[in-house]
Amino acid sequence: MTHIHVTCAIIERNGLVLAARRSASMHLPLKWEFPGGKIRKGEDPGECLKREIREELDLEIYISGELSPSTRNYTDFSVTLHPYVCRVFSFKFKLLEHAEAAWLPPQKLPGLDWAEADLPVLDAYHATLELPSGV
Repeated sequence: MTHIHVTCAIIERNGLVLAARRSASMHLPLKWEFPGGKIRKGEDPGECLKREIREELDLEIYISGELSPSTRNYTDFSVTLHPYVCRVFSFKFKLLEHAEAAWLPPQKLPGLDWAEADLPVLDAYHATLELPSGV
């Protein structure tokens, strides 16, 4: 089974968090996720995340914190997510790969249909905010 390492960004601005919905042509179609991407061999995870967010959303981020990695096994591959809490200066972004994205208050995030690998990341993020998981 293939195992991949992926970064993901919990992007905050003015009390809201950016959630992105995968396109119909992507693996795990139309599931919501924290945007990010595969870490290239020899690439620093933080630099990977900044590159991926530029490529996917045309957005510049800065990393303000890191959460514990989370691993999920799917039927044909496994993934370890390396989550980072990030900040941005602008609400403006361009969808270059995702079907849609939305700025939401943290307590509204559990209402989305998340990719399974992102669920522990969401719970860990809520724990940093002292919000109950599954709110």
